[in-house]
Amino acid sequence: MVISKTILLPFHIKCADTFWTRFKGRVGPKGPLVDKGLLLTPCNSLRMFFIRHPIDVIFLNKSNRVIKTISYRRPWRVIPPVKNAEATLILPLGTVKKEKVRVDDTLQFNFSNHNKT
Repeated sequence: MVISKTILLPFHIKCADTFWTRFKGRVGPKGPLVDKGLLLTPCNSLRMFFIRHPIDVIFLNKSNRVIKTISYRRPWRVIPPVKNAEATLILPLGTVKKEKVRVDDTLQFNFSNHNKT
């Protein structure tokens, strides 16, 4: 039996919670993500047409409980809607494995922008 846990991610997360911030964030950095992440909310799927490097993706419910994890998602792919997901967390490649994130875990993170605490 696997016991769920609470995980504090070791880097800052930027929250994209409007159409413009979600679009700008996804087109985002030209290089791979390093020591940062992007939380798209509301969002239950992902179209990676302008994401240029492989990433890890975590789908969360309203309580930041992990619904689904995807390690090593390649660019130019589509992830269809995930049932009960309220947010999509884009993370540096290898984060899911390194932090041992599993379904039913709860995530905590530090936001790097001013509208979330």
